[in-house]
Amino acid sequence: MKTIGIVGGGQLGRMLAMAAARLSIRTVILEPQADCPAAQVANAHIVAAYDDESALEELAAHCNVITYEFENVPEKSAAQLAGKRPVYPPARALSISQDRLTEKSFLNECGIPTAGFHAVDTRADLDAALDLFGGRGVLKTRRFGYDGKGQWVFTGSGDDADAAFAALAGAPAIFEEWIDFEREISVIAARGIDGAFVSFDPAENEHRDGILRISRVPARVSDELVENAKIAAEKLLSALGYVGVAGLELFVARDGRLLANEFAPRVHNSGHWSEAACVISQFEQHIRAVCGLPLIDPVRHSDCVMHNIIGDDMDDIPRWMATPGALVHLYGKDESRPGRKMGHVTVLHPHENHRNG
Repeated sequence: MKTIGIVGGGQLGRMLAMAAARLSIRTVILEPQADCPAAQVANAHIVAAYDDESALEELAAHCNVITYEFENVPEKSAAQLAGKRPVYPPARALSISQDRLTEKSFLNECGIPTAGFHAVDTRADLDAALDLFGGRGVLKTRRFGYDGKGQWVFTGSGDDADAAFAALAGAPAIFEEWIDFEREISVIAARGIDGAFVSFDPAENEHRDGILRISRVPARVSDELVENAKIAAEKLLSALGYVGVAGLELFVARDGRLLANEFAPRVHNSGHWSEAACVISQFEQHIRAVCGLPLIDPVRHSDCVMHNIIGDDMDDIPRWMATPGALVHLYGKDESRPGRKMGHVTVLHPHENHRNG
């Protein structure tokens, strides 16, 4: 029986372990938190830090192949594991996605357009970026920012550049051009060891306070934009020599342009709807990819809306449990806190044509 090692024990690791179990594949989790969501459903749990060399050796000894559920796995840890077992997605995808400047540059090299950007290492760099983009844009740390953290928006009037730069505390940053966008979409795609490529229908996403709240499928975009989003994902995964599932986030600008924002080398929050609305979920597709099993076309049988359950949204669970067509998925977290993802609900609807041109 094949065994997969999963670095990270959050809800994504949990859902990967659940998908693996359906295919009679064992999972071993490496995660420092003792009662993490993934450990509740995995076959084994190594409680240790992600850079614990002996724990990494133990993980490799028990597994045939290794994957991860988040993109900030230490590069040294990924390299150590790759010396013992196949690691998918490849370490190169980790390295590129961990630095926003490297990521944006790589996307452009793949022929995938992005918003304009400028490296910010000094206060003078920030002034240059503000001049270049008319004072409007977003200043972001190059590493470790997520869910809106490590970001400062510049509107072009009354912005305190000194305070924003000081808040960086010396961290390398990037300034990104402000995009007047109509909507945000994401495409979840998978690439196999043999180079086979499949992609899910793009989702239309709504964020509040930097956190994804709702994903709708199908996205309200033209068939041409749907195809272009899938082509961009295939370009990216091919250029990376990728194996596994990835999420590519894109802006649909009001002038019709499709601009990549970022990619995640892992299963993605905006693809959780797939477990309810498709013949195969993004999680099973990832398990299949890293194990060298056939990928299948993720046929969507229903339209749907996925709602993230965040913090006090848990109070609504009784209502969701009584909602027809709603699949409730909770992550096994004991404590509800502001901004903490506690679960998600996917509400299915009959097929309708919501796209527009």
